[in-house]
Amino acid sequence: MKEPTAGVEAAQPAVDDPYHAALAQLARAAELLELPSGTHRMLARCKRELIVHFPVVMEDGELEIFTGYRVQHNLTRGPGKGGIRYHPDVNLPEMRALAMWMTWKCAVVDIPFGGAKGGVACNPKQMSQPELERLTRRYTTEISPFLGPTSDIPAPDVYTNEQTMAWIMDTYSMHAGYTVPGVVTGKPLSIGGSEGRSEATGRGCVVVMQEAAKHFGMDLGKCTVAIQGFGNAGSVAGYYLAAAGAKVIAVSDSQGAIYNAKGLDVPKLRQHKARTRTVGGFDGAEGISHRDLLEMKCDFLVPAALEGQITAQNASRIGAKVIAEAANGPTTPDADAILQSKGVLVVPDILANAGGVVVSYFEWVQSLQKYSWSAAQVNEYLEGFMTKAFHGVYATAQERKLDLRTAATLVAVAKVTEATRTRGIYP
Repeated sequence: MKEPTAGVEAAQPAVDDPYHAALAQLARAAELLELPSGTHRMLARCKRELIVHFPVVMEDGELEIFTGYRVQHNLTRGPGKGGIRYHPDVNLPEMRALAMWMTWKCAVVDIPFGGAKGGVACNPKQMSQPELERLTRRYTTEISPFLGPTSDIPAPDVYTNEQTMAWIMDTYSMHAGYTVPGVVTGKPLSIGGSEGRSEATGRGCVVVMQEAAKHFGMDLGKCTVAIQGFGNAGSVAGYYLAAAGAKVIAVSDSQGAIYNAKGLDVPKLRQHKARTRTVGGFDGAEGISHRDLLEMKCDFLVPAALEGQITAQNASRIGAKVIAEAANGPTTPDADAILQSKGVLVVPDILANAGGVVVSYFEWVQSLQKYSWSAAQVNEYLEGFMTKAFHGVYATAQERKLDLRTAATLVAVAKVTEATRTRGIYP
């Protein structure tokens, strides 16, 4: 019999959950934009929230009951778009926050999607591949009233991947009676995925870091970088940062952290991680604590793990000059205020990690058109979208004397508000 953490109930949200952070960021933008109170209240609420409890037969023959979610925040600018995560701490407030951030993220980079998010409270590290497949297919069936290529399109997130998306696509297609590749993005190339999608979040983050470095008089090729979280986004960002000449001096994952002042060999580290499933024990590096990594003196800190990592408790000790948020919501509002007082520049998540949803948009378009783009096309378009988005946010920050997070949120909320006003309120 597996441990109870494999399934039964979702974790209870902390008092300081990410939804409070998302609401605080929205409130600041609403104040600056002088939004009508009704519009503000509408944007503070999620349009639809689905909670499902469903059974899965485990390898030992026991029946586990899992809790899953799919939340749509705002669909004014297009279908819902957002990842699905498998993690023991998945809960409703987290899904609300992540769905709201997806709305702003899609608006910042100006793609025609609204925000959504989903997840299952489970521990995928304790589950076999057949168990994960059964969980995914049942969860897909339970949330299928929300899903569709013109209504809500999932993508990978924490502890989900291309294979997860393939199972979702296949399950949805079996119910539809024909193949529907546009129902998910981030799927394998063999069933209609896009070139460049798996690398998009990390690559897009590096594009934004390059633009930030230019605007703030830094040479990215001479910068030191610490990366918290060496999963898909963090490892890819590290690879392209090292290729650009930056020195990646510290990296962590859920099991440990490592450091080398002379710089880590990122390609070899990625091979080590793939082989051992941890960055720990990598030759030529010393072990450090997770706290040491976050507080290390460096030019760029790249949080690429979970939300709520930089808080009021540790923000004053952050040693980086610039934080580029490859994760969603890694910095709390209280921490933001402390970082600003210290002069630390924060490139916010809804801008820095938007590369994934940008290429998801490209993949969706290719699926609908039944036409594939080359890797060169995808990467060229991605760089164009990310560069344009950074310049738009930076210009707003300069014009209104705002930090980049507030400027990015203001840009996004203004676009969603304008779309709402243009469409009108039915009936």
